[in-house]
Parts: sequence; structure tokens; C-alpha cells
Amino acid sequence: IIGDHEMAKVTKDSITVTDFEGGPVEKEVMKVTWDEEAAEKGGFEDFMLKEIFEQPKAIKETLRGKLRASGGVTLEDLDFSREEIALFNKIVILACGTSYHAGLIAKKAIEKWVGVPVEVDISSEFRYSDPFLDDAALVIAITQSGETADTLASVREAKRKGAKVIGVTNVLGSTITREADASLYTHAGPEIGVAATKTFVCQIALLFAFALYMAEARGTLEIGEIQTIQAELEKIPGWIEEILEEKEVVEAVSKAVSSCEDFLFLGRGVGLPVALEGALKLKEISYIHAEGYAAGEMKHGPIALIDEGVPVVVVVTASQTHEKILANVQEVKARGAKVIGIASNGDDEAEKVIDHVLYVPSASEIVSAILAVIPLQLLSYYIAKIRGCNVDQPRNLAKSVTVE
Repeated sequence: IIGDHEMAKVTKDSITVTDFEGGPVEKEVMKVTWDEEAAEKGGFEDFMLKEIFEQPKAIKETLRGKLRASGGVTLEDLDFSREEIALFNKIVILACGTSYHAGLIAKKAIEKWVGVPVEVDISSEFRYSDPFLDDAALVIAITQSGETADTLASVREAKRKGAKVIGVTNVLGSTITREADASLYTHAGPEIGVAATKTFVCQIALLFAFALYMAEARGTLEIGEIQTIQAELEKIPGWIEEILEEKEVVEAVSKAVSSCEDFLFLGRGVGLPVALEGALKLKEISYIHAEGYAAGEMKHGPIALIDEGVPVVVVVTASQTHEKILANVQEVKARGAKVIGIASNGDDEAEKVIDHVLYVPSASEIVSAILAVIPLQLLSYYIAKIRGCNVDQPRNLAKSVTVE
């Protein structure tokens, strides 16, 4: 790993690292465990589709060794003790793009399970604000690559103000692991496709585990409650496999709406960041204009966009606002929208008002966020393929944004 103010001379026989004055710099050798097979398509048409189907395995790797059979979480990567974690009275999550949406979902889990206030900020905005941080604040910086320029700059600002920082990344030895006070790794394996899929769900799963770790440290959940949530987390890989088995259903729906040029994605509660992620995926790889909105905000402007045949994708998985979001569905249908819904198995009410229902296994409201995003990934993928887009390398995008 080359640090600041260092350079490397690479020959066929050796690598020599020096500082800018020519002085030698000793470097620790790091072994990359990713194999060649992980960087190949493995029979899939695209890396993106391969990585969507790798999500059950990736989540297993993320959670491997973290969930104790007796109840509770072990985070061996984390350099903070339970006693230290219990002392933080404020959490700030920093991220960009898809990682930002993972942070919004993590906020719901931490606030519900831990009872600590959580702010989620876009890194490029945070670094130019004047945030109130001190040594009682914990900053969680989420960056798939570990090299996102705005997130790294925000981490430096947070540390300057006295906060402690945990970096959440998929890349061992990346810059965030050196800048942060501690790191958590998703262990999702290499992700070649520019549009994040498996790294996103692994970020969420890892942050759920962290939330349980903090809840255990602060005593905000009973052991039985922790075991119940853990049992759901352990079922996620199998549940995702069930969703992926219905890919033909998603493909058929995609064909019905692939010619549309405007989409609206709606959600409430934890469904809102899922809707935001669904809209982002569609924009990234199909170049279709898509917006994600809080369903309760429809009457405050966005409903003016609804016209005959406009596709509206709604996250209606089981939640405390289920009835309200079904009422939002009726509002958009009354104005001519075609509605695609992501619903929990057995939801008969959804079928009555939604044109195309894509079902996911029933889970608790927060955990269902991971499940609900899978059909949206497939929907974006199939629409983009039908439109002839390059799903692995979308125009104008890079896998890692290392400049401002």
C-alpha cells in the first residue's frame, strides 16, 4: 500500500518504495485472498447479474463468526471494547451514493435497537458544514472501496473535532482502514460491476450486527430479543435465494415497463431508503429518469408528475405504516399510474390495489429492507438489458470516486 508522499518503482523482479527524497520505506506484505474465479463471470452474462446472485454467499461471509449461538455479537475486527462502545451518546454516519442508503437503513436499526440518536450525512455535504462533534460522538464512515475522496476528507474533519471513527469497507488495507480508529470489513469479495449490489446488502447486514453489538453493550435489548433478530439475520441468505428463484417474474414485469422514460419510487420508514436505492440503480444502469420519495410527501408536489402509464414502484413490505402506503398507492392509481409493489408474502391487500406485485419472504420491518432491495436490483438489471445498456460499465461512472 503506497501512502502519501511515497512512490514505488516496479520491475519484473522487485518493488521498491521510497519517499520523495529517495529514502527507503519499509512495507508490510499483504496477501489478497480473492481468487481468479471471483473475478470471472462464471457462466453469467454480466458481472452485475453474477454479483446479484452471489448475495446469499456474500452475506454469509459478512456474518461469519459474528453471531454467537448463545445470543450476542462478536466483532473481532473492531478495536473498541464493549465498554467504550457503550459510552457514545451520538452517532453520525457518513457515506456517498449507495453507501448513503445503507447508512439510512442502519440509522433505523440503531435508533430502534440501541436508542442512540443517529444522523446520516452525505460526505460531500458534511465536510463543508460545521458539525457538532466531540469525544462522545462516534462517526461511522461507509465506503465500499475505502478510497472515496469526500468520505475520507469528512473522516479527517470528524477526527479533528475529537470524534472516534469506525470505517466500514470491503477492501482490506484501503485508505479508510488507516485513517479510521477502527474498521469493520464486509468480506463481500470483489465486486466488478460499477453499480453496487452485493456490497450494499453486506454493508446493511454488517451494520445490523454492529447495532446488535451496541445494544448488547448498552443493555437496551434483552437476550431473547437479540436472539430473535439474530435468527432473522441468519435466514437472510436463504430468503434471498427464494427471491432470486422468482427472477422470471421480475423479468416479465421489466418487459412491461422498459420503454417508459420516467419512474417514481416510493417508501415509508425503512422502505424509503430502499426506494431511494431502487431509483438510483435504475438511473445508473438504464439511464431512465427515476426519483425516490417518501410516500407521505406525494401530495406536497411529486404527485404532479403522475400521468397515464407512469410506473410507480412502491415498497409495501409489512410495517407500521402499511395501511397508509396502500392509501398512497390508491392515490397514484387514481391518476393513471401503473404500480409495481414489493410486498411481503401473504399480503392479500397489496394484490387488490397493485398492478404487479413482487413478493419477498416475511420478516420484521427493519430486516425486510435487505429483502426488498433484491427485486429492485433485478428490475433495474432487466430493464437496462432490454434497453441495450452496458450494466457492468455504465456511462460516466467509476467504481470508486477518488476525486472531489
